Amino acid sequence: MKCIFAGERIGYDGSQIGSLWAYTKFEVQDDNIICFRGSCAIPLKHMIDVEDKIHNEKIESPDMLHFIVEHFDMPSLKVAYARQRLLACIAGEVFKDMGYSVSRKGDDLFYNNGKLSISIASTSPVSCKIHFGINVRCDEYMSLEKMGIKDVDAVQKQIGQRYAAEYEDMERDIRKSRPLEAYQ
Repeated sequence: MKCIFAGERIGYDGSQIGSLWAYTKFEVQDDNIICFRGSCAIPLKHMIDVEDKIHNEKIESPDMLHFIVEHFDMPSLKVAYARQRLLACIAGEVFKDMGYSVSRKGDDLFYNNGKLSISIASTSPVSCKIHFGINVRCDEYMSLEKMGIKDVDAVQKQIGQRYAAEYEDMERDIRKSRPLEAYQ
C-alpha cells in the first residue's frame, strides 16, 4: 500500500473521492492513502451521504487534514465502512498517544464533546474509497488548533503511515492463514 503526502495544499470538494483520483493526480495505481492539507467545501452534487443531501447540510472547514484511501481488492460497501472505522480508530490512537482523550462514535472523532472529524466511505465498480478529514482550524467545530496541537504535519504523518502499516500487516496475515477446509 502506498502512503503519499502531497507537497501542496489541496482544497477538498468531494470530487477527490472519485475512483482513480490518486492515479490521475499522483500516478499511483496501488492501494493507497493520500494525505494532504487544505480547505473543505463540499457542494451538494458531490455529497455521497444521502442524509446530508436530504437535510441540505453544509460541510465546510477553512483548514483540514484530509486522508483519501482507495483499495482495489473488493468493491464492497460493508468492507469500505469497516476500513473507514479502522482509519478512525487509528486516528484516535494517534491522539491518545499524544495525551488527548479523544472519543469515537462510529466514524467520527470527538474531543471535549466537540466534533473533530468528518468521514464518508463508498464504492465504485473498481474500488472502495474513503475520505477522512480532521479540522485543523474551524470556528464551528472542534479543531487541532482549539486542542492546542501545533505539529499538524506530525499528526498527518502518523495517521497515514499507521493506516498503511496496518493494512500491510493484514495482508501479510492473510497470506499465512490456511483455509478451514485444511482441517477437515
